[in-house]
Amino acid sequence: MSGMFRDRSSAEKAYQSLSSRGYGKDDVNLLMSDETRKTHFGDNTPDSDLGDKAMEGAGVGSAIGGTAGAIIGAIAAIGTSVALPGLGLIIAGPLAAALAGAGAGGLTGGLVGALVGSGIPEEHAAEYETGIKNGGIVMGVKPRNDEDAKYFEEEFRRHNGDKIYKY
Repeated sequence: MSGMFRDRSSAEKAYQSLSSRGYGKDDVNLLMSDETRKTHFGDNTPDSDLGDKAMEGAGVGSAIGGTAGAIIGAIAAIGTSVALPGLGLIIAGPLAAALAGAGAGGLTGGLVGALVGSGIPEEHAAEYETGIKNGGIVMGVKPRNDEDAKYFEEEFRRHNGDKIYKY
C-alpha cells in the first residue's frame, strides 16, 4: 500500500505508525524530489528517523554522477537509499533494490516506469509522479497481514495522507 503526504509532519506521523507495528527502515519505501528532501530534511531541520532515511541518499547523490545502473546496484546491495540525479529523486527502501535489479534500463521510463515496475498500477504511478514533482512525499509499505493494512490505511488518512492505495 502507498500514500502521498504534503509535508514533513504528516509523513513523520505516518512513518511513526509504521514503526509502532514493528516495521523498520528496510520495510518502507520513501520517494521524494531532491528539492523536497532539502526543504524538509536538510541541514537546518530537526533530526528524526524519517529524516535519517531521507538523508541516507543525500551523500550518495553527489557521488553517483556517472552510470546510474551499476552504482544503484552497489548502493542497494549495502542497503542504503539512492539519489537519482537524472530524475532529481531520492528513493529509499526496498524500491531502491528493485530499481537496482532493473539496472540502468529500469530508469529509462522515468519515475512512472520505476513505480510501475515496483507493482504500483500505472494510473496511480502517474498521480504520484505529479505529486512528487509538486513537493509530495510518497511512502509505501507491504503490510504483513490484513489487520496491519487496515491500520495503516486509517493512520495514513488520519495523518493527511492523499492518494492512498492498497495493492
